[in-house]
Amino acid sequence: MPYFRVAEAARLLGVSDDTVRRWVEQGHLAAEVDGAGRKVVDGAVLAAFARAQATEVPDPTGVGRSARNRFVGLVTEVKADAVMAQVELQCGPHRVVSLMSTEAVRELELVPGSLAVALVKATQVIVETPDRVVQSTRHPAAG
Repeated sequence: MPYFRVAEAARLLGVSDDTVRRWVEQGHLAAEVDGAGRKVVDGAVLAAFARAQATEVPDPTGVGRSARNRFVGLVTEVKADAVMAQVELQCGPHRVVSLMSTEAVRELELVPGSLAVALVKATQVIVETPDRVVQSTRHPAAG
């Protein structure tokens, strides 16, 4: 089972170390002490906490669809030529880039500052793990 130090947990949650420490002190996030006396958070506990804390931006389209991976955000850049365009969106902390026809960009009136929803429906999703160990995989009591 992986364990994460407070600084690692904070980086994964996108908050400061102090915020994670405050959540631990207030009992919102369970932590343990490792063999070196540092506070660590069990990876499964951190994952459940991250999921519970996530705030999904409501899809403004109101359309039902089978794609579950929806990213609501703002168009930040549009690069278009006569036929094709590259559209960048900032969806919370995530940058999403889409290639589409310039005709579609015009029809959707996509310009920087536009509200848009990026849908991802993929048959392949690649999951990677870090090159080096950034997490402790030993139980804290094991030292």
